[in-house]
Amino acid sequence: MKTQEFLNILKEHQGKSLLFEYAPNLLVGANYHITEVKHVTIDSVDCGAGVDAWKETVVQLWEDPNELGKTAYMSTYKALGILSKVGKMKSYVSNAELKIEYSNTNFHTAQLFVNDFEIRGTNLLFKLASQPTDCKAKEACGIQVEEEAGSCTPGSGCC
Repeated sequence: MKTQEFLNILKEHQGKSLLFEYAPNLLVGANYHITEVKHVTIDSVDCGAGVDAWKETVVQLWEDPNELGKTAYMSTYKALGILSKVGKMKSYVSNAELKIEYSNTNFHTAQLFVNDFEIRGTNLLFKLASQPTDCKAKEACGIQVEEEAGSCTPGSGCC
C-alpha cells in the first residue's frame, strides 16, 4: 500500500478504532503508540550490478508495557493527527511504499507490508504481512525463473 492510500483510508474512517493484524488472527495490543515515522530513501545495487532507488514510509508501533491492560485502541482520528503533524515537519512521498515496523516479546522486529484493510464494526483493521526476500537479478545471475502456471509448452523444460 502506498503512503497516500493509507492516509486517505484513515481520513475516510476517522471515527473508527485503528487496529493492526501483524500475523493471522494476532493483533498489535491496544497499548500501542506511534513512536516514529521514517521517510526512507533506498539506493541499492543488486547482485547482478543493477542499480535501483525508491522511497518508503515506515510507521513504527510500540506497545507500552505500562498500559498492558488497555482495551481501547487508538482512534484513526488520533493517528491521522500524529501523521499529519509529521507530514508538516517532513513531507511524505505519496507514492512511497508504506511499511509498519513492529515487534513484541513473541514476534521479532519486522517491517511489514500493508496487504489489505477491512472494516469490522467500529474498527478499521489493517492486515500486515511479511514478504520473503528475493533475487532481483535472476537473469543476470543465471537463476532459472519458474514460468507461470499454464504458460509452459511441452519440451520447454519448465514443466
